[in-house]
Amino acid sequence: MASIYHLTTLSLLLLLTTSMAALVQQQPLVLRYHNGALLKGNVTVNVIWYGRFTPSQRSVIVDFIQSLSSSSAPLPSASSWWKTTEKYKGGGRSNLVVGRQIMHEDYPLGKVLKNSQLIGLGSRPNLVDSINIVLTAQDVGVEGFCMRCGTHGSTGGRARFTYIWVGNSEMQCPGQCAWPFHQPMYGPQSPPLVAPNGDVGVDGMIINLATLLAGTVTNPYQDGYFQGPANAPLEAVSACTGVFGTGAYPGYPGRVLVDKVTGASYNCHGINGRKFLLPAMWDPQLSACSTLV
Repeated sequence: MASIYHLTTLSLLLLLTTSMAALVQQQPLVLRYHNGALLKGNVTVNVIWYGRFTPSQRSVIVDFIQSLSSSSAPLPSASSWWKTTEKYKGGGRSNLVVGRQIMHEDYPLGKVLKNSQLIGLGSRPNLVDSINIVLTAQDVGVEGFCMRCGTHGSTGGRARFTYIWVGNSEMQCPGQCAWPFHQPMYGPQSPPLVAPNGDVGVDGMIINLATLLAGTVTNPYQDGYFQGPANAPLEAVSACTGVFGTGAYPGYPGRVLVDKVTGASYNCHGINGRKFLLPAMWDPQLSACSTLV
């Protein structure tokens, strides 16, 4: 199971070391391919909503998922960011198609979930080569939440499928899981950016969901692309933690675009006029983290 950690000491040290090394000589970043299958072709994405999300919050997240495989948005777009996954071995497109949406607004398992319960929620529907995304509302606690902002994993057997969990951190640890839209809990301090969809928790979820979706399609079964141990890997986006634009360094997300009307920060367009801030992704052709702006 792969987890994402934002602004942990390890991530900050990695980014700081990389930044300092870049002043001397740019070193290539290599994610080794472990000869496993990647998720290619049409991939069904089912969304399991646990807890109460407003219609607006659900709309932002569904629009983001659909934006990754849509060519209708102007550049730089979410789909141009997603196209980097086509450069991974085997080529071909990972076309995400939103499937079923399951609502658990009555908290059937309570408001504090264990890892085993997350996996249970993510096991239905059980469809081959699908991704089941479990999203927990801001008032739902999850085992290990804030030490991690989300996870992805897979189940074995004949009908293997992948799952993702991402939580809304707004009431619990936005400085850990919604940066740069909130002051960081640790490390260098800089003013937070304005969230492009007006919701710090959900815009933070978009960053974490983007990270885990990229990790899922390029390392779905722990034998795809990653660096380090398989149970705690650096993957397509988690290898580029904290980088959103050119010139990024610890505590500074880099140069991004700013909406002249709202003052919100973003680096790509999506469907329905949406704007998102997406993290850098490792480009295997460049052996480096690549940003949209």
